[in-house]
Amino acid sequence: MRLNKHISDSGACSRREADRLIGAGRVTVNGQRARVGAEVGEGDVVMVDGQVLQPRAAAPGKRRHVYIALHKPPGITCTTETAVKGNIVDFVDHRERIFPIGRLDKDSEGLILLTSNGDIVNAILRAENKLEKEYLVTVNHALTQDILRGMARGVPIRGQMTLPCRASPLGKFGFRITLVQGLNRQIRLMAAHFKLRVKRLVRVRIGPVKLAHLKPGQWRNLTDAELRALLPGHTAF
Repeated sequence: MRLNKHISDSGACSRREADRLIGAGRVTVNGQRARVGAEVGEGDVVMVDGQVLQPRAAAPGKRRHVYIALHKPPGITCTTETAVKGNIVDFVDHRERIFPIGRLDKDSEGLILLTSNGDIVNAILRAENKLEKEYLVTVNHALTQDILRGMARGVPIRGQMTLPCRASPLGKFGFRITLVQGLNRQIRLMAAHFKLRVKRLVRVRIGPVKLAHLKPGQWRNLTDAELRALLPGHTAF
């Protein structure tokens, strides 16, 4: 295991902070000063500032993993690549190693889920789960009932028809749309099919999880009820 991950997994700090500590000479492995990028194995003694690093033990009843709901602002990219400016992992700066479940366009905002538990990502994303995703959309021209009915029936984008969905008006230039698909830039392409340009797109719900009163940049931990609804049949969180 990489040394910075070993330190992070102990709960001492983030991997980025661990690299800083290693670079500053504050970390030793088996009594020797560690180097950035080093690896450690079972039985190696890691010390930070002269103190032996202890593995983190989960408290009774405490979750083993992190599950959060974030209100992603526009301009943040849903990637774990730290070389990408404005990546979502650095933006949240959680002490655990987390990654997004699915994606939300850089220009879009709203609800996205992140977790430290890679085992549940596919369970949430699988198409057969039919998780609804709800969005509020503002476009540059007035909408008509024909346009909304056309979106609801499905439109051709990138060689395939979108699945039927629900679409309802929100004033003259806005609409609410609920999908069970997650094609790349789907809503923007659906709008473009009707010669509309999306000016603002906010995801407000993923299945049982709602954006509610989270402001851009704010996040919260998912509740047990939300996790049970997202992951029916799973008991260990």
